[in-house]
Amino acid sequence: MHVPDGFLDAPTSVATAVLAAGGVALALGRARRELDDRTAPLAGLVAVFVFAAQMLNFPVGAGTSGHLLGGTLAAVLVGPWTATLCLTVVLAVQALLFADGGITALGTNITLMGLVGVWSGWLCYVVLRRVLRSAGPAAVPAMAGVAAFLSVPVTALAFTALYAVGGRVPIPFEALVTAMLGWHTLIGVGEGVITLLAVGSIIATRPDLVHGARGLATARPLEIRTGASA
Repeated sequence: MHVPDGFLDAPTSVATAVLAAGGVALALGRARRELDDRTAPLAGLVAVFVFAAQMLNFPVGAGTSGHLLGGTLAAVLVGPWTATLCLTVVLAVQALLFADGGITALGTNITLMGLVGVWSGWLCYVVLRRVLRSAGPAAVPAMAGVAAFLSVPVTALAFTALYAVGGRVPIPFEALVTAMLGWHTLIGVGEGVITLLAVGSIIATRPDLVHGARGLATARPLEIRTGASA
């Protein structure tokens, strides 16, 4: 999913850089509403996990590569604004220190994974949470897994749309779409399973730390009754 230098033309790269800069600036102002002294350390752990997961790249054909995204996982755990910042930091470190994704394409990669990947997954999760509002925190891992699965092909479609507008590499568009959607649907399955397991492990121990579980119905607390019973 990492776009290299020269894959898109200059106007498209500049446009995505401006969009990414605006999104990150907005996230910087909104993320403080999602974090507190308890959840801030979790954001760092999420960024480290996403960084490690994204470093595992493999070719999917048509000159592109695939890997886990982690955007939905981050959004459910620490909130979408904080998730955008986490992905931005991860992508910047990968581009500057590990040559994973082009420097001139950094805005494109942030737009795709830090904005489209994060927010498409979060919006899917919000819709599922509203539909299953009575399910309670126990349903959060499954909802997060489904949302994570859907976010991957959506991000792949966004990439192909950018290529259709400003692609510079001589790759047949039909071949690119087939490769990206086909392989990223499979990647989405893995993304969904990993997200389900990761969110489930935290929900089981510290549901209060999971941003996506806030406001959901919880089990009714035990009542202590006094007096004789019939």
